[in-house]
Amino acid sequence: MTQVAAPGPTVLDALSLLAEVGDQLVVRTVRDTHLAFLDRTPAGAVHRGITSAVYRGLTGGLGGASKALDRVAATGMGPRLEANPRGRFVSSAVNGLIGDRLLRERPQLAIPMAVRLHGADVEPEAEPLAEAFPEATGRLVVFLHGLCENEAYWQRRSRGAKDERTGTTYASMLAERGWTPLMLRANTGLPLRENGAALTALMQRVVEAWPVPVTRIALVGHSLGGLVMRAAGAVASEVEEPWSGRVTDVVTLGTPHLGAPIAWGIGHGSRGLGRLPETAAFGRLLDWRSRGVHDLVAGLAEDVPPLPHARYHLVAATLTRSERHPVGHVVGDLLVRPRSAYGRDRRRTLFPDADVLHVGGTDHFGLLNHPEVHAGLKRWLA
Repeated sequence: MTQVAAPGPTVLDALSLLAEVGDQLVVRTVRDTHLAFLDRTPAGAVHRGITSAVYRGLTGGLGGASKALDRVAATGMGPRLEANPRGRFVSSAVNGLIGDRLLRERPQLAIPMAVRLHGADVEPEAEPLAEAFPEATGRLVVFLHGLCENEAYWQRRSRGAKDERTGTTYASMLAERGWTPLMLRANTGLPLRENGAALTALMQRVVEAWPVPVTRIALVGHSLGGLVMRAAGAVASEVEEPWSGRVTDVVTLGTPHLGAPIAWGIGHGSRGLGRLPETAAFGRLLDWRSRGVHDLVAGLAEDVPPLPHARYHLVAATLTRSERHPVGHVVGDLLVRPRSAYGRDRRRTLFPDADVLHVGGTDHFGLLNHPEVHAGLKRWLA
């Protein structure tokens, strides 16, 4: 099977980043907070010089360790970060949190948008795609994960205790019905529109190089992945037959079309903490969050209209069995409220003719593999 054989980042790259983050997020946060409190005490001026020297030593040590690790990592030594599922988990999580910063400062650690199979990228060209998908059909169902996730998250509940598993995945179930699943992985720390452009570029290459003519495309996005898919559909294309013209269905699972309360809270929290010297460092810590997290505050509203020829299927979850329960209405699935997942509130309805599905008694990540969503996909993608 032909797959991309890029060497990829090593564990040493990750350790170097850890040293840098340890300095900037831990040592400097503690230092600034400590010094701010000292400045409010009568003896603060006496202790400030000694305290500052201690923190300078810690910062210098971590900085030196980071640079030394970078020099060794540049030789290619050390195990590959993505050689195992744990390493891929760490890589995806870090990219979600600071992926935009990684792309600027440590591009070797930044995840590219790619088709994934067996833990590796598949080059979107004719020969690699034909080898990777020997039973390719003309119906593609494209899966894109959410913030800090990767393609392996779609395996949730396919294994484990009998009362906790479905026994299959959305991809496997749809493959039995004539669809060819494409699992994508993205740097979820990038801005939504940047990821949307990357998705459009990738899918155009895939469609043009696919082993058989593509007749139908369905998009399935979890959480932020649904927003990226919407952003991709709005990207203007100059090709004669854009890939988006073949999209017939868009399924979003717990996607914050109107924003996520937790992202809104983080933004307001960072501004509030920044008002006092004693807490300003913690505000800067929150401001380390990526553009991907920033974009979850508002979601994507009217300026990104739905594809006119696609049917939308919107899934929301609540911890409570009933969607109308006060707790379920306010808390939703812990991360996204139903009204945001449906893209409607008192002022607007983003998807007037969409199908909606409420899944009760589960959380945000339960939507990655749930019997009720299985049933919905069977109906929608018949």
